Amino acid sequence: MERVTLLRIYGHPIAQKYVKRSGLAHAISTANIAFDYAIERKINPDLAVKAAFLHDIGHFNWYKNGSWDYHTYRENDIHAIKGAERAHKLLIRLGEEPVHAKKIALAILLHTDSYLPDGKLKLEPLQEIVALADEADEEPGGNHHYKPISEKEAIEKIKELDRKIEMKIPTYYNENGQPAS
Repeated sequence: MERVTLLRIYGHPIAQKYVKRSGLAHAISTANIAFDYAIERKINPDLAVKAAFLHDIGHFNWYKNGSWDYHTYRENDIHAIKGAERAHKLLIRLGEEPVHAKKIALAILLHTDSYLPDGKLKLEPLQEIVALADEADEEPGGNHHYKPISEKEAIEKIKELDRKIEMKIPTYYNENGQPAS
């Protein structure tokens, strides 16, 4: 099975609409951080990068009187739930391995605890990487969602991530495309 690239994901109209809405520069930055964490922790970087890139695909814009209402967002947001569903559907449509699509969707679902009751979850390594990568790129008041990036720069950074993943794939998959033991 051919790997679904990050560039192919980004090229889909669903990703174009929702990744840009939630902050393309943030998505790319978070994906780069997740790649580094994945390599460090010996976790599949392909899954980590895809989950980090799509982690905010479920965002809704919380505006009040014409400006972003961060307080209302923090009180009412469930973007991780919507994002997990949206990302899963997108990945399956693009031909992602169903087991991988589920793992990516679960990492998106659990990348934040903003919608959960108080308490701590025990995250799996992939889920933890995505949460940590998102946290590492956060800025006060949600400003990380508004960092500018040109389309040309975004595509170059996405292509570079795809190249880095391709170089690491043999470490994480055997010749049959199955996870390495």
